[in-house]
Amino acid sequence: MSRLFIFSLLLLLPTFGFAVEPLSNEPAAVPEPPDLPPQVQSGEEMEPDITIIRKGKDTIQEFRRNGKLYMVKIQPQVGPAYYMLDTNGDEQMDVKKNDLDENTNINKWTLFEWDFN
Repeated sequence: MSRLFIFSLLLLLPTFGFAVEPLSNEPAAVPEPPDLPPQVQSGEEMEPDITIIRKGKDTIQEFRRNGKLYMVKIQPQVGPAYYMLDTNGDEQMDVKKNDLDENTNINKWTLFEWDFN
């Protein structure tokens, strides 16, 4: 019986410690708001430049940011639009995707590589 009593006291002691804390009616201090970001300077581009080109019945849209071409959207007369993307910033279109490829990212890892020099 005494072991059970000692064990139950050990379990209840932490709850008495929380009850002893003084209660305060004052709300917690509000932290200072962060500094505002700097204002946009005139002439600074916030959105990409889009050039629309019509070739026959196809529509081509070129997307540029800071003067660099990073994406081309091609909308043929028949069929879904497809995109050509520059993935490494050299203005050469590296990847071709269409609207049907929404969630089909293919992993392209190099598993083995041989140097024949």
